[in-house]
Amino acid sequence: MFKIILFVLSFTTLLSCDTNSNRSEVTISNRTILVDNEPYIIKGICYHPVPKGSPNKRSWITLTQDLELMTQAGINTIRAYAPIDDLQVLDEISDAGLKVIIGFGYNQDGVYDIQSGTFINYVNKYKNHSAILMWELGNEYNYHPEWFADDIKNWYKALNDAAGIIHTNDPHHPTTTAHGDLPDAIALSMSPNIDVWGMNVYRWDKPESIFKEWKAISSKPMYLSETGGDSYMKIAKAGYEQGENQKAQADATRNILKEVFDNQNICAGVTVFSFTDGWWKAGNNDVQDIGGHAPNSSGVPYDGAPNEEYWGIVDIERKKKQAFTVLKEKYLSLSKINK
Repeated sequence: MFKIILFVLSFTTLLSCDTNSNRSEVTISNRTILVDNEPYIIKGICYHPVPKGSPNKRSWITLTQDLELMTQAGINTIRAYAPIDDLQVLDEISDAGLKVIIGFGYNQDGVYDIQSGTFINYVNKYKNHSAILMWELGNEYNYHPEWFADDIKNWYKALNDAAGIIHTNDPHHPTTTAHGDLPDAIALSMSPNIDVWGMNVYRWDKPESIFKEWKAISSKPMYLSETGGDSYMKIAKAGYEQGENQKAQADATRNILKEVFDNQNICAGVTVFSFTDGWWKAGNNDVQDIGGHAPNSSGVPYDGAPNEEYWGIVDIERKKKQAFTVLKEKYLSLSKINK
């Protein structure tokens, strides 16, 4: 059940994407990600654009507008939770000067997923595209052993096998995963083929401890693949009023980003969660609901409650929240090396 079907293609160059194929060489040097031999700091955003009233189905209708906003904010990297199988979309992202971390799920009904092995078809199709930064395998699966016969080792084996297949087919881009917080010794020992460890970290507005913990257990690069806060306070707390509260989100974003970039000797960057509010996550898709569920989310600032439809740095209409300005100030203040 947990074996990956190998789709090792003999003539992968014939299947690779030729349009916009000015491929970047992405390599690793100690704890640093290099793009064409230059240090690359991930100044990123998680991006899953679902229109108002829609179920969980991405739409690219606002892509041009979204990329303009991302460029204004100094964002250089998009983290996509699922493959973008649209050449025009990837071309537009690349033309805007951004790169993408492409995510693969374990079971996506056989469509570019890990379980079926079809993920490698996507890798071979787009591995020469200029937009690609890294290949990401799984998102917080360590929180869900029930998906793997109640033995998380089954996931780590599948993860490592998939990363090995990618290495065979594409030596030009690293493999990564989005682990729920700090990986333990089992995860690390079973996944040597992961080049860069992404970590979804919600430790209030103080992620600094994870950098020290990571330094003690690994010499590989890491980045925060998810972090941030929502713009709704379930209760009044820490001086923030109950209800929609953009200041709480902005303050959390400011504090988190400061600690991320104060630790560049350990941390390769961040993809803040998330670009836009997702009205599909907690109830009626036509309205913005409070509530929702996220595993291990008690560390969400400042109420410990993840209001899943309020995570955007822009709202569903693309109106900028206070967190957008904070992120923009921090990203643009960094070195222009990754502009």
